[in-house]
Amino acid sequence: MKVAVLGAGVIGVSTAHALSMLGHEVVVIDRQQSVAQETSFANGGQISATHTTPWAAPHVPFQAFKWMFQADAPLLIKPLRWDPALWRWGLRFLANCTSRHAASNFEKALRVANYSRGVLRAWRQREGLQYNQTTGGLLYVFRDHNALDAGFTTANKLGDYGLSQACLDRDALLAEEPALADAEVPLVGGVLSPEDETGDAHLFSETLAKIAQYKAVTFRFSTSIRAFITGNREITGIATDQGTIDADAYVVCLASETPRLLAPLGLDIPIYPAKGYSMTSPITSSDAAPQRSITDESKFVVITRLNDQLRAAGTAELAGWNRTLDPVRLSPIVAATRSLFPNAADYSRIEPWCGLRPATPDSVPIIGATPFDNLFLNTGHGTLGWTMACGSGQAVADLISGRTPDIDLEGLGLDRFSG
Repeated sequence: MKVAVLGAGVIGVSTAHALSMLGHEVVVIDRQQSVAQETSFANGGQISATHTTPWAAPHVPFQAFKWMFQADAPLLIKPLRWDPALWRWGLRFLANCTSRHAASNFEKALRVANYSRGVLRAWRQREGLQYNQTTGGLLYVFRDHNALDAGFTTANKLGDYGLSQACLDRDALLAEEPALADAEVPLVGGVLSPEDETGDAHLFSETLAKIAQYKAVTFRFSTSIRAFITGNREITGIATDQGTIDADAYVVCLASETPRLLAPLGLDIPIYPAKGYSMTSPITSSDAAPQRSITDESKFVVITRLNDQLRAAGTAELAGWNRTLDPVRLSPIVAATRSLFPNAADYSRIEPWCGLRPATPDSVPIIGATPFDNLFLNTGHGTLGWTMACGSGQAVADLISGRTPDIDLEGLGLDRFSG
């Protein structure tokens, strides 16, 4: 079977690889000149099943309202403008801000993240993948005792789901990460998630794409998708600026661009872009840089060592499809990183980045079939695309191949938004 995969980010490349391993002929279409040039290019680097707590929770609406008046807030929503897409998404988001929905959505996201971590490990062993990965776990650090107590409570809840967690006082935290001894802010303790991992999503995508090219995967770069060609409730081709491309099945892995492409088909895809920011700086002192990835729970910033570079990422801005980098939004990330690791990197040589992450109202990706017989979705992973990429790619490949996926896809499809 010939399968067209739309999008060459970490989700699209993982999907293409999984399809090729099942014997399909695959063509990947992307408007950029190479793989992982948009959302997957410079993310925080964490592969974190413990980070699957949904955005939509009972306390979030009030907190988000207060942040609306703070330019450097971790979550910034700009609703006071003509943006019907944001308003519709926001109403669905609010509907998910209940304890019952939050618990259900957490279980769904965690299901995907756990499965994906296992698939990644299997691929890594089989293919010998190298992407600046570390497997020593992640550290969550806290700056005050109230936050630490809340962190311990969350850690105990995660333990109930089978996720190993270790609660650390300050001395134990510094023993796990000695570089934090240089921190210029008080740290009172932390939580270690030993089974989580880190890695460079962009490098992973490049490496996997090279392997996929040996397995009947063709990449059509610098190709802009214009529209789907349809007939009898199936897709018969894709119109692009380089001509028409046809296949037997089609998988949309286009992140935040998904709803705009599928709207002409009458499909309402509840995805809205959440613009995230990151900075990358060269490490100047190995001993002063973290060995594990750090999540600063007070500042909502993740800091990851990627070989000889220090990557820090954070913030979410709901302001449409605007890709302009705002220095005001980047500055808190830089400040938080310098306060924890002041001697680790050359902060005068920062490579800034921002990208649009595809957020669903329930923080759960959309994986599975559509009303069109040969059209499938693998999108809406929000901030967890790197965490969920391999598993969701494998699940969609199994569906297309007529196989029963090893993961239960109940509650992950587009049909959960019907009505």
